[in-house]
Amino acid sequence: MKRLFASGAAAAALFGASGAFAQDCGTVQLAEMNWASAGVMAYIDKIILEEGYGCEVELVTGDTVPTFTSMSEKSEPDMAPELWINAFRVALDAAVDEGNLIYGGEVLNEGGVEGWWIPTSLAEEHGITTVAQALEHPELFPGAEDSSKGAFFGCPAGWGCQINNANLFKAYGLEEAGFELVDPGSAAGLDGSIARAFERGEGWFGYYWAPTAILGKYDMTLLDFEQPFDEEMWNTCITNPECLDPKPTSWVRSEVFTVVTDDFAEKAGVAMDYVKARTWDNKTASVVLAWMADNQGSNEDGAYYFLENHQDVWSAWVSDEVAAKINDAL
Repeated sequence: MKRLFASGAAAAALFGASGAFAQDCGTVQLAEMNWASAGVMAYIDKIILEEGYGCEVELVTGDTVPTFTSMSEKSEPDMAPELWINAFRVALDAAVDEGNLIYGGEVLNEGGVEGWWIPTSLAEEHGITTVAQALEHPELFPGAEDSSKGAFFGCPAGWGCQINNANLFKAYGLEEAGFELVDPGSAAGLDGSIARAFERGEGWFGYYWAPTAILGKYDMTLLDFEQPFDEEMWNTCITNPECLDPKPTSWVRSEVFTVVTDDFAEKAGVAMDYVKARTWDNKTASVVLAWMADNQGSNEDGAYYFLENHQDVWSAWVSDEVAAKINDAL
């Protein structure tokens, strides 16, 4: 908790120290995206690039498409620490081929994980690891308006994943198996349904994604769809609200990379090695996000919490010399 209250002073000290080394790397601009995992990573990058490599880092507000467009057309900002690239992979590859942008590391080394989850304790008690096995036990998943049915919690109305879940609910025959599709109403409603189930020691079955604070706080198991990913089915039907005959498929894997401009690669020098090496798994990210939620921590607080408590992870991204500089600054 000391970092939560001391991070402001520590940040000031870091800025003062970084000025002495700025000529080594120059000024770089990083996008601080408007979701938690990316925001934390932006501050982790800021601290490591300043303290370890002598960069002078400026954070700017970012969002997926506007940041990508600005980077490819204007070379600003220099770096997007966390881009979920599925929606514009073709355009990104074209920008890379043209020499405007460069892939860094796959910042989420498992990708962004979406799918259907149940509590791990329930999975272990009943030997449930697949969707098919969960469908055999609607009685384990209360929460439906009709108490004779099991509840499956989908996405709130208005979210893109609401369509995906509704079509997969149909494709896997959940209604026939005795389940009701529940609209949680909002993000808070979805989170609340999980928290309530854990508080009551009840089962829960539904859609969620990682990395998130909820999955850092509550131990959940991602169920196996036991189907290969069918790209054509996903693109033409699962994502289409008018699809009449959806077929089973696994959830699409979201690729999540760091992307930098060619200008950044030139001026950052050896720091580019860090950008390519820097990666973490969803469990680690979720633990950091859960700590932030419990302590009302900012992105900056989360970054310091991670650096102070997960040196085994980040020290693998940098040389021993750089690691020593960072440790001295913490």
